[in-house]
Amino acid sequence: MTSSAPPETPPVAPARRGPLRRLYDWVLHWADTPYAVPALFLLAFTESSFFPIPPDVLLIAMCIGYVQRSYRFAFWCAIGSVLGGMAGYGIGAFFWEQTKEFWFHVPGITPHSVERVTELYQLYDFWIVFVAAFTPIPYKVITILAGVCSINFPMFVLASAVGRSARFFLVAWLFRHFGPPIKDFIERRFALVTFAGAALGVGGFVVVKYVL
Repeated sequence: MTSSAPPETPPVAPARRGPLRRLYDWVLHWADTPYAVPALFLLAFTESSFFPIPPDVLLIAMCIGYVQRSYRFAFWCAIGSVLGGMAGYGIGAFFWEQTKEFWFHVPGITPHSVERVTELYQLYDFWIVFVAAFTPIPYKVITILAGVCSINFPMFVLASAVGRSARFFLVAWLFRHFGPPIKDFIERRFALVTFAGAALGVGGFVVVKYVL
């Protein structure tokens, strides 16, 4: 009597990766291309004046892939961001009247916030730029309004350079000193990390809207 072979178990389909995870993987792949540093530079430049996605995402991805180059990545990210902030200043200084109706559709930029930031700039110009450059407060809002308010340009560049460099080099330092544990944490707690990042970004716009 012959026994029939047990039915084959169908292969288990790999778990579907959510859109955020796919975006994370897509960003991460730039660290393995010749265009990683130029992409980081351009992202940092545009985010400081008009683009909504912060450069930290790509910077972190590149630091994960090449921990020993973290400071180099932070350097180019800071340079691009400061130059982009100068472009944002120029938009506010020279093109505000022609474009303000467009900017009033950007979260955080309203006639009230322009008036409020103008008042604050008269008292705390350096510190407003520095805090926005270092924290999740939308930096582009502050750079454009700095031009609108015609604050001292060399002081603006100095505050931007200090704040942006501190922010990005802090990321690089964390990966240089705690690289493998941080990488493992991001890989295992990806949803938590993205939620926290989104919360910080939303919190920055809330600060601009209700505090400024």
